[in-house]
Amino acid sequence: MARRVPVTLVCSVCGSRNYRTTRLQEVGQKPLELKKHCSTCKAHTLHKESK
Repeated sequence: MARRVPVTLVCSVCGSRNYRTTRLQEVGQKPLELKKHCSTCKAHTLHKESK
């Protein structure tokens, strides 16, 4: 059974941790990547999952 786990999204440009969310934990799943607004860069950048 899959469960929801908390993840933090980190800006790939400046490295600031801007967003916290949850996702389903499944075996062999790729890390989450979303385009979100970074308040430090003041632009929409790619944010990657870190734990």
